[in-house]
Amino acid sequence: MTSTTTDLQARIESILDDLIAIRHDLHAHPELKFKESRTSTVIQKHLTDLGINFIANIGGKEPNTGTGVLAHIPATVNNPGPCIGLRADMDALPITEISNNAHKSTTEGTMHACGHDGHTAILLGTAKILSQLDHRPNPITLVFQPAEEGGAGAAKMIRDGIMTDLLGPPIQKMFGLHGWPDQPLGTIATRPGPLLAATDMFTVTVQGTQAHAAYPHLSNDPIVAAAHIVTAAQSIVSRSTEPTDSVVLSITALHAGTAFNIIPAAAHMQGTLRTLSDESRTATKARFAQLVESTAKALGCTAQIDWIPGYPVTKNDPNQTDHVFEIAQSSANCTNTQLVPHATLGGEDFSFYAQLVPSCFFFLGLAKDKNTPYPGLHTPSFDFNDQSIPLGVEMMCRLALS
Repeated sequence: MTSTTTDLQARIESILDDLIAIRHDLHAHPELKFKESRTSTVIQKHLTDLGINFIANIGGKEPNTGTGVLAHIPATVNNPGPCIGLRADMDALPITEISNNAHKSTTEGTMHACGHDGHTAILLGTAKILSQLDHRPNPITLVFQPAEEGGAGAAKMIRDGIMTDLLGPPIQKMFGLHGWPDQPLGTIATRPGPLLAATDMFTVTVQGTQAHAAYPHLSNDPIVAAAHIVTAAQSIVSRSTEPTDSVVLSITALHAGTAFNIIPAAAHMQGTLRTLSDESRTATKARFAQLVESTAKALGCTAQIDWIPGYPVTKNDPNQTDHVFEIAQSSANCTNTQLVPHATLGGEDFSFYAQLVPSCFFFLGLAKDKNTPYPGLHTPSFDFNDQSIPLGVEMMCRLALS
């Protein structure tokens, strides 16, 4: 273990209790997307106490609004390396927490079920350590981002100029982490190329002709058409997608009718499409539209599809992925590195950063051991594992300094 590593370990250990306290405070006071005002205030206070320059009130639904915070720590050398961006997300989820923890959510119906409280605490710890170092070869920009959970906060932060020259030089490389219940403590896991999926949503309105249920021949039944659409849509993955590709197309809701004896005028569906390449995303969307419209027409109905574009594929740069593994393998708190064998079909708006600069998003193990199940993300019993904080801080610090 080098003297630099030993010094970093000592610094992390000295602030660990404070970081756990920050994490518990954030967990007890969760805030939904675009409403992270208290969380933003906590971040700003810590940055102010550390003497770190920052810009607040960015990343909102409209320009020059929002709870996002951008902080910058300059290099200490005359010819610095590339500006390194480090990102943490801040928002919680509309889930009621089931927990006996002293730090459980105090906000009914809202909780940190995805670990963003842990991500934020890790980045604040990273900020404290980096700001106190005498030698920083790279300028470092810290991105405290709102609205990852469906609000595309990353895209909003980019819109507001964080990647260019809003504060400090343009970001040239980007790194982010996510606590991962499927991996044990001490593990850093990721993969080059697609790590998480593009996530689109859609609604379908099938329009028919209303009639009394006793006279079905006078109707064009949208429920029958919708049922055929649901069944036929399953063929898109099984028969229109290359077997080695990964596509998920799910109809997750179907609503129609108001009474036992009325064939309704319309049926409404909604669902999600998840893909791992731009080509699959475009092709599946087109095939689904063709199938929906033709099936509805064959049964005397019409159909309208409204697409709600989601996040792009989270695609890791191969060189930066290798770099993350190299850093992890020489980190004191890392006991295992894991090449993720297959992309997961969950989505992540870190993807917007990765579209602009070489980036790597990686998983931080949370499970106590590989044989003990850990509560899953987006479940009411999830709680970020404080024991993973030292490795998270070490990884972020070393990525910023390398």
